[in-house]
Amino acid sequence: MNFEDILYEVRKGVAWITINRPDKMNAFRGQTCDEIIRALNKAGYDKQVGAIVLAGAGDRAFCTGGDQSAHNGNYDGRGTIGLPMEELHTAIRDVPKPVIARVQGFAIGGGNVLATICDLTICSDKAQFGQVGPKMGSVDPGYGTAFLARVVGEKKAREIWYLNRRYSGAEAVAMGLANFCVPHDQLDAEVQKIGEELCERSPTALAIAKRSFNADTAHQAGIAGLGMYALKLFYDTEESREGVAALSEKRKPEFRKYVK
Repeated sequence: MNFEDILYEVRKGVAWITINRPDKMNAFRGQTCDEIIRALNKAGYDKQVGAIVLAGAGDRAFCTGGDQSAHNGNYDGRGTIGLPMEELHTAIRDVPKPVIARVQGFAIGGGNVLATICDLTICSDKAQFGQVGPKMGSVDPGYGTAFLARVVGEKKAREIWYLNRRYSGAEAVAMGLANFCVPHDQLDAEVQKIGEELCERSPTALAIAKRSFNADTAHQAGIAGLGMYALKLFYDTEESREGVAALSEKRKPEFRKYVK
């Protein structure tokens, strides 16, 4: 398989899928999402692979969500909003192997959603987690909200989405958003070590356990599908476009003047 936006490598049975857009803070465009989905399916059904790592290139960011330079009321790819987000989130959940998010820097917006959905999240002490949707005229109407509430509790999830604050790796572990926080220079070794531990476990038992865990929140896929259509309609409003405009003009958005 040929990839442009990601790197794919198998290390001792652990498949590393790395978003390779460090100049864009590893923000994803439509093509990036498609390539991650293809790579997840490749690793998920390779009998030589026991665990999968989702990572971001460089030191600054794991992923900062959708590439705003490719967003003007709609993103640049396929899917309801121009990004196949429902498919990407479902692929992480459905692939029959544990997926580890390796967070070395910013896990913001859609990147924070990816880290939330992954089976395990391992971060460095330089990691920063957070949501920005309401500051940008956007929101994740599926797993990013409903599933986050299952992970960190409803009150904390509302705080994360409403106030758009940043949280350190240690804070992420304390709230249940991450499993381990390690010194930055030890992150790759720790991620690979845990990946290799997973490779020693029964793959069938892990696959059944993962399906069992996910069964409790499987209905959220329906919520996500409906929510993406609502989000598409929202993206067509002046209120939502104000968020993108304010970002490009480096000013505070004035959402309320567009409320009808």
